Amino acid sequence: MVYRRTPAVQARLDATRSAIIDAAVALLAEHGYAGCSMAAVAERAGVGTGTVYRHFPGKAQLVAELFTHVVTREVAAVEKAAGPHDAAAERVLAVVRTFATRALKVPRLAYALLAEPVDAPVERRRLVFRQAFRDVIARCVAEGVTTGELPPQDAAATAAALVGAAAEVLTGPLRTGESTAVEQLHTFTLRALGARDATHP
Repeated sequence: MVYRRTPAVQARLDATRSAIIDAAVALLAEHGYAGCSMAAVAERAGVGTGTVYRHFPGKAQLVAELFTHVVTREVAAVEKAAGPHDAAAERVLAVVRTFATRALKVPRLAYALLAEPVDAPVERRRLVFRQAFRDVIARCVAEGVTTGELPPQDAAATAAALVGAAAEVLTGPLRTGESTAVEQLHTFTLRALGARDATHP
């Protein structure tokens, strides 16, 4: 006879898994990837280390899962930010500004997500989500080219360059607390798009 979990058992397992992920996010935000050990996560979550291993085979798989948890939320935030604006350049600026502002509010976590050296499974997940951010920007750029708001360009290439530039520009400020990154990205984004800046016509 095949054992089937009751709804109550499944709910407890789901709650434990959620507590483990929340604990891992908190540790990542405080100590980065290096401080997010399985034992530390277990202690923060209030469970045994063996319980963590029953849900995740190892640290790389756990962190890859929490990348999905956190970055899916960030992708949703930039997609929402891109919506209310009519002009294509303003939509791209809203995406970049939202991405940068949210990162600077949680610098240690954002550094871990963007730039900290990680294991291969986590790096693969990081690349998937960089592509998700790229795709949000690429849609805005492609629409701007179609309507004539932006000069002809490869929307995917422009978007990839902007995502890469944003990550690079933010890496220093996320470690030092320097606060001009958003303004620098604003100017760079307009120039990369070939759009006009009111202060630099």
